[in-house]
Amino acid sequence: MVSTRFVLLPTVLAFAATTLTAQADPDRSVAGGGSFPAGWHVRTEIARQTGQPAPLANVKFGAMGDGLHVTVGPAAIYWRDADTASGNYHIVAKFTQMQNPAHPESYGLILGGKSLADSGQSYTYFLVRAVDGMYSIRRRAGYTARPTAVVEWTASDAVVKSDSSGKATNELSVEVRGGRARFMVNGKEVYAADAAGLDTRGVVGYRVNHNLDVHLGPLGVHKL
Repeated sequence: MVSTRFVLLPTVLAFAATTLTAQADPDRSVAGGGSFPAGWHVRTEIARQTGQPAPLANVKFGAMGDGLHVTVGPAAIYWRDADTASGNYHIVAKFTQMQNPAHPESYGLILGGKSLADSGQSYTYFLVRAVDGMYSIRRRAGYTARPTAVVEWTASDAVVKSDSSGKATNELSVEVRGGRARFMVNGKEVYAADAAGLDTRGVVGYRVNHNLDVHLGPLGVHKL
């Protein structure tokens, strides 16, 4: 008989490492936050310290150049009610990370969003990490629910890694057509699956995880 102590040890160590990382890199305070462009909504993740949504005051989000710019403490999603997609469509945006975070953090697109401002929020999200050249696809079903991985963090040469200054630009896109969903980084397909197993009908927008400084290119939503 194999002792469960040794089977569980890697899981316990992984959880402990995640907890220590979170404690060592708390959401930072951001000056000038809390005011957002007209028509845009922001929903932060729950703050571990309080169990409540993290303060919007630590989200600096505004227009810059031909797009938008976010400098954040907490992780958050960003959307406009008018930006919806269903049936056959293509969504695309460029993301420019301005500097490396303290540890790998990600950003990208959300799609199929429903009830985003409420406890019952749901959406699929497609993220990249420029620090280590990885991508992931996940689903959120409930504001307080832990997201589930459709694709765990996976290395891909399609992802542009950050340069010596910590800067990197990546274009993310998703095409939904004929019941299939294709996920692309810089025009290269990294994953495809049946759309029925994903959230594909609803609001589209951006997600930026915590302690990042990212320029968001215009969000393109194209009916096919």
